[in-house]
Amino acid sequence: MLAYIIRRLLLIIPTLFAIMVVNFVVIQAAPGGPIDQLVAQLEGRAISATARVSGGGGETVSSGVKVGGSEQTRASRGIDPDTLKKLERLYGFDKPPTERFLMMMRNYLTFDFGSSFFRDRKVTDLIIEKLPVSISLGLWTTLLGYLISIPLGIRKAVRDGSRFDIWSSGVIIIGYAVPSFLFAVMLVVLFAGGNYWHLFPLRGLTSENWSSLDWWHRIVDYFWHITLPIAALVIGSFASLTMLTKNSFLEEISKHYVVTARAKGLSERRVLYGHVFRNAMLLVIAGFPSAFVSILFTGALLVEIIFSLDGLGLLGYEAAINRDYPIMFANLYVLTLLGLLLKLVGDLTYTMVDPRIDFGTRGA
Repeated sequence: MLAYIIRRLLLIIPTLFAIMVVNFVVIQAAPGGPIDQLVAQLEGRAISATARVSGGGGETVSSGVKVGGSEQTRASRGIDPDTLKKLERLYGFDKPPTERFLMMMRNYLTFDFGSSFFRDRKVTDLIIEKLPVSISLGLWTTLLGYLISIPLGIRKAVRDGSRFDIWSSGVIIIGYAVPSFLFAVMLVVLFAGGNYWHLFPLRGLTSENWSSLDWWHRIVDYFWHITLPIAALVIGSFASLTMLTKNSFLEEISKHYVVTARAKGLSERRVLYGHVFRNAMLLVIAGFPSAFVSILFTGALLVEIIFSLDGLGLLGYEAAINRDYPIMFANLYVLTLLGLLLKLVGDLTYTMVDPRIDFGTRGA
């Protein structure tokens, strides 16, 4: 097993490198760039990632350029070429793309992500500042989602075709069909000062006076703030996991070893949790890393906006819009590394659920 863990850790290096290469190349090909954003600010106008200007005769001409930008395009807008060269040196675009990429990866090995182009702060400080929000959303949503979905899926499998299975399936279909942000809006209207009750706060992860509270008041205040965001994310994410658990149990229940265990006189609880559980849970456990990472970043973006929670999702979105490359690549690097590590943790959890699985016996 130790050899397998070492092989997987070593495999993370080329995988992470390849992902960074692909994204770096794609971003080089994308229109717009940090210099375009800065030039737009200097000229007192806004520019977006997909900004376009209409030319004569209905022709559409892109106003953005690749990465460092085209000097000719900006010169046509009245920008001094010497100023453009100074800006390119400031942002490092005076170097070839290969040199910039290798320099970036060398710094990333020591988690030196540089400074934001537009926030005038170190990227590491920004990530650390936003991390508590994203970890809170991702961890509690994933934990509650599994705590609700697994028992519910098992009960639906045991009582397949019953009234409970039918009406709970209706609830699951609604949860699957309606996105999390719509549930978030509904919760705001109902419980956060919309048209009905004002029971929960609508802004931030904690209150402004959180640091002056007693330790147990801090805990209460923290959960008071995250109740609605977590509820919106859990409602929107538990459906598929519940059905996956149910189908996995139904498949295992019909197998011969379950019939044999029942014939030996074992209790239903012993059959379900002593024999069926470890086999049926393999597929469910396999989805844990991707579920956590997706909620940590993309899944919570709109919920962060609705509840004014400044997390990694919102940080990454704003960085993509503003072409803040240090934040974009740092987010990608950290989340990719975290996802690969969690994938390894998921594989190791297989052996905890079912000791018969031994990845250490697999060949390189």
